[in-house]
Amino acid sequence: MSRRLVWSVLVGAAAVGVAVSLVLTLVVDGGDDGKGRRQVASSGSPTPGLSQQSGVTESPTEPTATTPSPSLSTPVLPVGYESYEDEEGFRIAIPEGWTRSTVNSQFGIAVVNYRDAAGEHRLQVYQVAEDSPDASFELYLSDETPKPQGFEELDLQNLDDGGFTGSRLEYLADSIKGEPDVGTWHVYDERFVAADGNIYAIAAYGPDSDGRDDELEVLTTALDWFCPPLGGCDPAALD
Repeated sequence: MSRRLVWSVLVGAAAVGVAVSLVLTLVVDGGDDGKGRRQVASSGSPTPGLSQQSGVTESPTEPTATTPSPSLSTPVLPVGYESYEDEEGFRIAIPEGWTRSTVNSQFGIAVVNYRDAAGEHRLQVYQVAEDSPDASFELYLSDETPKPQGFEELDLQNLDDGGFTGSRLEYLADSIKGEPDVGTWHVYDERFVAADGNIYAIAAYGPDSDGRDDELEVLTTALDWFCPPLGGCDPAALD
């Protein structure tokens, strides 16, 4: 069962009660607990296919492995990915070997970042304060919201489809505060209503020089596997 089909059953029964403010402007300080549970995935076929934060110094740690919960209704993880149950309460799929760090937020869950060993690829998860994904992007793209240096919008898609509500922004940036110099950054940032009725963002960052398919694969795999803190999702399927 795809994430859109799961959400089409559950999202309609949930109430979205959020304050109108940009979550990225609410990041106040850094922290790192590194606590969570990894689930080792079996082999599968790869799926084709991070939002700006403050430059807080973070100390990455590696989460801990655990036993998976089988189900036949969720997608199979691509080779090289593992299911991870984050301490913030959500489930997600991340590339194997990536480390976790957090930045505190004044709204919703902490901003959670997963990075590769070189720090040149990042997956970011946070809760959105605006009352819809489109409203969140409207505020982010407005003149009142600071952008990364060299920000260039490539595409903004509304992905609403039946019970699923979400939008995806693709952009480039010359630099991102607190991140290494990789040349031009390429970013996919998707904001959506999850199964618990709250709005979340998942964003994938990487160097534009190595192509753009890798960011899309990291993003779509994370989205397919995502289950929010208040649940409403099927257990993870690993075979």
